[in-house]
Amino acid sequence: MNENLLDISDGKLYDRNDMVKVGCHDCVGCSSCCKNMGQSILLDPYDIWQLTTNLKKSFEELLVSSIELHMEEGLILPNLRMVQLAAASDEEGCSFLDKDGRCSIHTFRPGICRLFPLGRNYEPNRLQYFLLKDACPVQGKSKLKVEKWLGIPNSKAYQEYLIRWHNLTKAVRSLVGASLEEENKAKAITMDFLSSFFIKPYDCEDFFEEIHLRMDQWEERNGKH
Repeated sequence: MNENLLDISDGKLYDRNDMVKVGCHDCVGCSSCCKNMGQSILLDPYDIWQLTTNLKKSFEELLVSSIELHMEEGLILPNLRMVQLAAASDEEGCSFLDKDGRCSIHTFRPGICRLFPLGRNYEPNRLQYFLLKDACPVQGKSKLKVEKWLGIPNSKAYQEYLIRWHNLTKAVRSLVGASLEEENKAKAITMDFLSSFFIKPYDCEDFFEEIHLRMDQWEERNGKH
């Protein structure tokens, strides 16, 4: 475990079947984790599949009001958009908060939202979780199994996908970094990545089958790193 993780966690790592004190009583009267988050709520392909499927909107339509793109370590990635909550306030909140400050997409909210106040700790072939210290203001949290807290069907397949996705993004960042002297090549890699995993519609019933196929195709085109 690295020192930075120790600084922000309780020093423990949890597997998906472990119990951890995260139950926040349905966030009654609280939406602090949905406010002033900047561009930090990154979206992965599973999140985009959930949003486009449930909202019946294309990726491009979501870009109009709900999500935005930003550059991070050589990759163009989508994140939830923050919007001004009131005309006379500097406070910003997630574009999916309703007028009562509740999440309007709670049943299909993004993975980072589901995680909070947990974080992810990746090793090459393993994913564990850590509890963020003092991140959530709710007192008297109850213990829940990590898997139940995430609330994602087929959590084993989801976790396997996350590990592969994490490894792939690391490889793509290295590929972009190695190509920076050839600006056009680096740009082509970045745009192909964005198109292959985000812009191209996920018109499928089995997301995990589809995403692994796309990752296979990417690796065939660009070499497996």
